[in-house]
Order: sequence, then C-alpha cells, then structure tokens
Amino acid sequence: MGRWMPFSSNRKPWGLRWRSSVWFITTVVGFGITTDLLVYSIVIPVLPFQLERLSYRKVSSLAGWLLCAYSAGLVFSTIPIAMHSERYSMRRMPLILGLIALIASQVMFMEAPNYAVMAVARVLQGISSSMVWIVGLALLCDTTPEKNVGKQLGIAMTGLSIGLLVGSPAGGALYTRFGFRAPFIFGEICAVVDLGLRLLIIERDVALKWGHDPSEPTAVIMKGALDASSTSDIQLSSIPTAQVHGSTTEINEVEDPMVPDKSRLPNARKLSIARKPIMDPTLVRRPIPLLSVIIKLSQSPRALVALSMSLVYGLVQSMQEPSLPLHLQSIWEFNSDRVGLAYLAAVVPALISSPLAGFYVDRVGPNYITFICLLLALPWWIILTLRHSLPLFIFALAAQCFFVSGVVAPVTTELASVSRKMQGVGYAHIYGAFNLAFGIGTAVGPVIGGQIYDHARHGWTALCCITSALILVCVTLAFCYTGDDPLLAKVLRHYYPIDSIRKHSDEESNSTHNTSRTHIVSRAESA
Repeated sequence: MGRWMPFSSNRKPWGLRWRSSVWFITTVVGFGITTDLLVYSIVIPVLPFQLERLSYRKVSSLAGWLLCAYSAGLVFSTIPIAMHSERYSMRRMPLILGLIALIASQVMFMEAPNYAVMAVARVLQGISSSMVWIVGLALLCDTTPEKNVGKQLGIAMTGLSIGLLVGSPAGGALYTRFGFRAPFIFGEICAVVDLGLRLLIIERDVALKWGHDPSEPTAVIMKGALDASSTSDIQLSSIPTAQVHGSTTEINEVEDPMVPDKSRLPNARKLSIARKPIMDPTLVRRPIPLLSVIIKLSQSPRALVALSMSLVYGLVQSMQEPSLPLHLQSIWEFNSDRVGLAYLAAVVPALISSPLAGFYVDRVGPNYITFICLLLALPWWIILTLRHSLPLFIFALAAQCFFVSGVVAPVTTELASVSRKMQGVGYAHIYGAFNLAFGIGTAVGPVIGGQIYDHARHGWTALCCITSALILVCVTLAFCYTGDDPLLAKVLRHYYPIDSIRKHSDEESNSTHNTSRTHIVSRAESA
C-alpha cells in the first residue's frame, strides 16, 4: 500500500532524486504545518460574526466549543493514525488523505447551515491536523540522516509560526473585504497547493528500491558511466547485495551480471557499490500492539520528560490566548488591531528561534539547547507581570516566545532519538504520543487560562506565575533526563569522576589488605 499507483509499474519514477530528497520532504512537511495552522487560525476572527449571522446567542462560548471540537478530533484520531501508519508502513497515503479531509472540512464549514455542521467540520479538521503532525514528522525522520534531524525539524517547525502569523490577519482582512466565504476559499487554495506537493512525495523505501538513498546520496557511486550507445540500462535490483558487517561501510567492486565480458564491451566499466543492503533495515517496521507501545514509552524517562514538555508547551501557548487580549485592553486600552500587532511581535521571533535551535541541536545535542531555552524563557514571564512600561511588556512577550518556541526542535529531535533506541516503537508512534500530549495541552489550556483570569483577583499575574512554575519544572527535568548524556550526569562526572572514585576505593582496599597482612605477620613472629 505504501507504493501507491504511480510507483506500481516497473518504470523508474521521474524526478526520483529531488522528489525523495531531504530538502523536498522538509519543504512539504513545513508547508503542510503552515497550511494546518493557517486554516486553523484563519477562521478565528470570523467565527463570532458568522454565528451572529445564524442568529445564535452567547457567541463567545459557542466559538470556544468549536475550538475545543478541533482539539477533540486531533486527540481522538492520534492513536489510530499512529498505529495504522506504522502497521502498514505508509507515510505518503495518510498525508494525501489528510489533505482531502482538510479540503472537505473547509467546504463543509463554509457552507454550514447550523452549528452542528460547523462542529463536525472542526472535528474533521482536527483529524487532518493529526496526519501532518504524526505522519509528516515521521516521514521527515525516515528520510533525514540522524546527524541532521534537528536542523530539518527546526526548519519544518517554522511553518507553525508562519501559519499563525498569516492566518488571523488574512482571515480578518478577507472577511472585511470579500465576505464570509473568502477566508475559506483562501485556505482551500493553500490546501490544494499542499496536496500537489504531497502527491509528488517519494518515500525513502521506494527510492531505495531504485538504488537511491536520499539520506545517503553517496551510497551508490558510479566510478564511470556506462556508454548508453553500447549497453542497456542496468537495474540495480539485479546486482547482488553485499553483507553488512557491524556499522562500517566498505567499498566493494561488483561486476554487473547483465553486462557481457569487458573484452567485448570496452566502454563498459565496473560499478562501485557501497557495501550495504538495498533495503535499509530501519525501514522494516514490525508492528507491535498498542499496549506494548504504551509500556515501552512509560518505561523511558527520556520519552516521558519530552512528552511532558510537549504538554507544557501546549498549555503555555494556549493559556494566554483568551487572557492576553483582555489584559492589554484593561491596562493599555488596546483595541483589536493593536492586539493583533502585539501578537505579531510575539510570533515573528519564533521564525528565527526554531531553525536556529535545530541547527545547534545537531551540534551540541538536545540536552544543552532544551535546558538553555527553558532557563532563558523563565525570567521574561516574571517581567510580563509588570504594568509600568508597554515597550518592556512587548519586548518580554517577544523574548519569551523566542525561547519557548526554541524548545520545539530539540524536543522533537529527542523523541526521534528515543524512537531509534526502542525496538518496535516507530516514528509515527512517538510523534503520535507527542501530538496527543500537545493536543491535550491546547485543549485544556484556553479553559484554564480563561477561568483563572476571570476568577483570580490578579488573573494575569496568576497565569504568569503558574507558567513560570511549569517552566521551572521543565528546566529541572531537562537538566536531569534530556539527551543521551544528560547535564546532571555530566556534572556528577565532573565533580565526582568515576576513575578517581574507583582509584580511591582500590587504595582503601589495598590499605586494608596490607594492614591485615601486617597483623598476620606480626602475630606469626610473636608466636
């Protein structure tokens, strides 16, 4: 099923190299995330007006439940999508079906005659969102070399900020100028472009069958090209596969059995084939039951910490959504336009932080980047409680967004690393858990934020203090558990070296042994 109709023939797919390349897959996944967030946010400014046009009351509450319906679709579809993707070794097909569902949800919402149809459309949109966040990230990790996973995930994650940056302003402007259907038509256009890109995807396992590994383009090297005038095309499937010994890759010259003797074909040359199997064993997905996946993840401190950070990220980002506009309005008398500019100032820094964090994750590891970003985000939430300076407030809002958004790339890289070390747990499993944790955070975050802001005496200050406490917990967890070699382990080794401890222990043992021998000798002499 993973080799859908375009790849069922015996002909080599056109554009094999660029359609399966790491950068093309990164572009498709990043654009998919952009489309998802754009479609999600573009309807937020127009929902209240459409509900009023349909003669509904308590519009704010109904709009909130529509956002909750999106999160419900995302959360409840996560586990089936993750298990199905790993079980049937599919990435491309779920991504295509997700886009079709997204387009259908847009049309349904645009033409919805009542609130119930709107709710169903939002649930369908949540299901579509799960496709790109689970299967898309899994596809990206399948294709990308391990040493570059952080950088590519960081680049793809910029789609989150771009979608939010474009969505709400575009929705308001299109609604004002062209009416209620305009934002949905714009979202459908973006979705159709996204669908075209996803149709072009060639998965890595398909590319490997044609002798090209997108994660290691030099795996198959031609020392010299065969003369097309004197030789026919050579199928790589006819070349015998060398055995792999350990993790080393050796070069072995293999004669092509399809080519006659070299004495009769002077233009033919030998092929240099990297000594590794055509089918990468990491792509052979052996499905395991859901309960086994849950048990394996629950037994990994690294996985639990990364998923906890995903939950906190969803909470932190969504708790401020209902309260920040009200706070700006009550303290500095902001209207909707000025609130939009404040959100713009908060989102723009994330365009830089995500790829920057991903770049450094591949060089120093997720432990340092996660810890530093969380630690540097903490003081800005305390500054946000101050009410004396608007420029300081906006700068603090942008700074916390820069550092909090910088956590996404190292956390998703950490999850990919955890998946590689767990037998039977695939990328779709691990990113399904990530999507579930993040979805729960974004579902309950607005409710918690709204309730605290409305009922606490100093609602905004209370929210900032709760967020600071959550970030402080994440800082501690990141210090103790994140990475193959957590920072806590590094510190302990630095101040309490194992060699010196062993040496000290050996010295004590030798001293005790020598003392006992001295006592034995002295007693023998006295006797």
